[in-house]
Amino acid sequence: MLIFKMYQPFFELNNWAHVVTSSKDWLVILTLVVMECLLSVDNAVVLAAQTQVLPNKIEKEKSLLYGLWGAYLFRFLIIGVGSYLINFWEIKLAGGLYLCYLSLKFFYNQRHPEASQHKKVHHVEANGKKHIFSLFWRTVISIELMDIVFSIDSVLAALAIAENPVVVLIGGMIGILCMRGVAEIIIRLMAIIPELEPMAYVLIGIIALKLLLDLPPLKFEVPNTIFAIIVFGILGLTVVFHFWRKQKHGSKKL
Repeated sequence: MLIFKMYQPFFELNNWAHVVTSSKDWLVILTLVVMECLLSVDNAVVLAAQTQVLPNKIEKEKSLLYGLWGAYLFRFLIIGVGSYLINFWEIKLAGGLYLCYLSLKFFYNQRHPEASQHKKVHHVEANGKKHIFSLFWRTVISIELMDIVFSIDSVLAALAIAENPVVVLIGGMIGILCMRGVAEIIIRLMAIIPELEPMAYVLIGIIALKLLLDLPPLKFEVPNTIFAIIVFGILGLTVVFHFWRKQKHGSKKL
């Protein structure tokens, strides 16, 4: 049976014991964790931006926690069918278009605050009728969908490095946890530096472009190391701009 063959290695205790006691396998796992973090820089930015719609810090952290468990479950399922992921370019297309929508919607609302406010009032009046799920659960579902989109690259790359799916699973699990830590740091910084929110949506637009360029027939892939440098470079410039503007306004008051 095909499904049994796909998932059999996960349920063999000898396989787990070999991985846990093998220094060679742990070296591969460390490589996969670093690679996961590099591949997931864009995911962390998107997650941090998505949680900003929630009203308080508790719900933001809770949504990331629920998303974490969902990411673990999906990663387990998807590694089993990793060899078929290459055919799922449609997921990247849908994800890229959705990210474009998120970015454009944010800046449209910034330019047209009246329309945005009208939509919020209408949503409050029609609350309970327009949506099946609450805002919190819609955010969790959105986080899960983005996890699916972004995990394709990391799973394929991991399977190319390690043949043992248990090694790939452990590396992915640790990497996801590290990435969630990055997302939480970004969320906290957003509360201190308001310029980070529009910056996040600029990056979301860049991430969408990155995803769409990687689709056939273009297949133009931006190296993950370079992309990580771009992301952290923009983040650094935004922080510098915040403190420069704060100092400038402070000096004017004096």
